[in-house]
Amino acid sequence: MATAEQALILIVDDDYDFLEINRMVLERAGYRVITAAEPEKAFAVMAEHRPDLVITDLMMTSLDSGFSFARAIKETPAYAHIPVILSTSVSSAMGLDFRPRSADEIAQMHVDAYFDKPLVPAPLLAKIGELLARRSGGPEHDAGGAAPPGVAPGRTGGD
Repeated sequence: MATAEQALILIVDDDYDFLEINRMVLERAGYRVITAAEPEKAFAVMAEHRPDLVITDLMMTSLDSGFSFARAIKETPAYAHIPVILSTSVSSAMGLDFRPRSADEIAQMHVDAYFDKPLVPAPLLAKIGELLARRSGGPEHDAGGAAPPGVAPGRTGGD
């Protein structure tokens, strides 16, 4: 199992401030962090560094860059096991609602969790720990049928 001291997280976002703020949050929590400004560069980084988890923005080079990137990760056998967290501010910025409300909607997005921006550190770190434990079959593995991954009962992950 990748612990916080060992796990490598890739953050993909075209907003430099978002990358740096979240890099600092994750590094303070003991994670190693690499960043990329867009999906194409992220794949190059992934080939070299093999992250344990990916956090990606929704809208970067196109309106659905994050969806396309997440789908490509999950459809690439070498990366399919890597948990993906999708983050976006599209709900507040454009009034569009992409929040998944079920496990089926999470699966359709090809992600393991969803957070609104700005990312709130405590729920984000809790979800990262859960996803890394689930991936390795650790003690935090949730085999039950509570809320879908990334969706806490009555709220989304980043509220």
